[in-house]
Amino acid sequence: MVTLISSINGIKNYCSFNSTKLYQRVFIKRTSSSNTKIPDVKRIRNFSIVAHVDHGKSTLADRLLEITGVIKPGTEHAQVLDQLQVERERGITVKAVTASLNYTHNNEQYLLNLIDTPGHVDFANEVVRSVSACQGVIMLVDANEGVQAQTVAVHSLAKRNNLLIIPTLNKVDLPRANPDKVKSQLKTVFDIDPATVLSISAKKGWGVEELLQAVITRIPPPIVKLDDHFKAHIIDTWHDKYRGVLCLAYIHSGKVRIGQTVKWRSGSKQHTVKFLALLRPQEEPIEEAGAGQVIMVGCGPKGGGSVGDQLLSIDCADTGDAITVAPVRHMVYAGVFPADQSQHTQLSDAIKKLALNDSAVSVTPDSSPALGQGWRVGFLGLLHLDVFTQRLLQEYKAEAILTAPSVPYKIKVKGSKIIKQYKGEEVIITNPLQLPDANNIAEYYEPLVIGTIITPVEYIGAVTSLCIDRRGTPLPSNAVDDRMTMLQYILPLSEVVVDFHDTLKSITSGFASFDYQDYGFHPSPLIRMDILLNGVLVEELSTIVHVSRLEYNARRLTEKLKEMIPRQMVQVAVQAVVGGKVYARETIKAYRKDVTAKLYGGDVTRRKKLLKQQAEGKKKMRSVANIKIPRNTFIDVLKK
Repeated sequence: MVTLISSINGIKNYCSFNSTKLYQRVFIKRTSSSNTKIPDVKRIRNFSIVAHVDHGKSTLADRLLEITGVIKPGTEHAQVLDQLQVERERGITVKAVTASLNYTHNNEQYLLNLIDTPGHVDFANEVVRSVSACQGVIMLVDANEGVQAQTVAVHSLAKRNNLLIIPTLNKVDLPRANPDKVKSQLKTVFDIDPATVLSISAKKGWGVEELLQAVITRIPPPIVKLDDHFKAHIIDTWHDKYRGVLCLAYIHSGKVRIGQTVKWRSGSKQHTVKFLALLRPQEEPIEEAGAGQVIMVGCGPKGGGSVGDQLLSIDCADTGDAITVAPVRHMVYAGVFPADQSQHTQLSDAIKKLALNDSAVSVTPDSSPALGQGWRVGFLGLLHLDVFTQRLLQEYKAEAILTAPSVPYKIKVKGSKIIKQYKGEEVIITNPLQLPDANNIAEYYEPLVIGTIITPVEYIGAVTSLCIDRRGTPLPSNAVDDRMTMLQYILPLSEVVVDFHDTLKSITSGFASFDYQDYGFHPSPLIRMDILLNGVLVEELSTIVHVSRLEYNARRLTEKLKEMIPRQMVQVAVQAVVGGKVYARETIKAYRKDVTAKLYGGDVTRRKKLLKQQAEGKKKMRSVANIKIPRNTFIDVLKK
């Protein structure tokens, strides 16, 4: 097998001109020799590890891989399932990764499909898609930190999906660990019986074997029909250089094998299954797979699907019972532009391929007079935006420029005066430039979120002041224990996505945790603020702000522009304007030549004459001059 894999790599490198066809031919031959049998459904367990950030999900996954023999103990690289460079650099999980593990319990062989999920709220979409293929979850809680905000969110998600929850305390080996206290928190917040809570140390391996046995005994096998028509739904997709789009699929019914003809629910075109594999987490090619399994499937370069779509056998009737996938609600939008327009094609290809692997982003074409042709991209948060940009650079060598992030708003357009490009009464605005004249808008709507904050009691005053300052509305609070309190506030999304989390960590010395969920659009007094340079509108710098924040934002933006815009030959007036009224102004002084430097003594009238001529020249220049802002300055301003 090893020799055959080496031969494949040699063929790919040597025959690059026709590597796709050669690789497919050898790969199909290799898979056909596999004797992997379809496991008994009763001995399949599909489960995820869910937890707050840094509670030990990836470390636990490493121990599970060691116990099941996938990797050797003491592997050089920790966090084996964190395969992306950005994950290793930042120490966070960005992508949910699947590993199919073989484990023997009571002399019976079990197939355990483990899905390691991210913990940060910006990647919650990965968790939502992962649990759709699971029957249970391991809810990991740090025995030092206790219940955190994201713990509340993942518990709620598991309950909504009717999943069995195995509550597990991690890091019990640390001196500060207090398992009894954390168990009481779980009882108070989630009504979990302390007797059902397991205690482990993922780092040292304590209790992990017992956890694996609990997965088998507590989590039920998948409820599927092996004798029915083949039907699977897509959890994830990614792009392979030689094989095209590959999909991670959970099989609901029936069987699939290499060479079988299938179709996508979203289209009538038929495709042939060319690649099947279990992820362990490296690919292990198989010849066929059955209901209840989580597998990788590929239908060739032109047979790719999308996340949430269904793969069906050609004789499977469209019964209308599609797997419902909740639509992604994008929290932040930003403009993405190439550093140079000559790199537009390269960046376009990179964004399309990365969007396959990150289905939570939305991409629409956009343009800017200052930055050229680009895209308006929707993200789930600022960290998601940052990671997306970093992956573009690291994985595809594509350098991108990002404009200042903004949140989506909704407007209600007045009666018959609907602007032509808007169809319907309510319109989602993702770019301030799309906002029509205020006379045509009946009402503005702002996106709100319900923020959950778990903080020590001594910081309640500081946290409350922060939330009220960010226009928050309090909801009933609950005590987690005698030291920790759970606060909930309805907050505007625009006040949360930028620096709320950093400020919260700062005022609570890092002890508070924060998570939020969508609360929909609600009426709000919003207004569009424009920036004028010597009376000329600069469209790229327009923003949508709340009326109560208008003067503060106006002063802050004009002061920032004064620092960043280079001096010109003429004086430049920077004005923040709303409806013709100036709310803030800064002046950038012009370059000035000392025309009187050559005078030594003499009559003062000569000096006045030269200064008068200079003033008249400046006035004439100002009347005809265009204020030109260098592209790099525009980039700096927009990125801020």
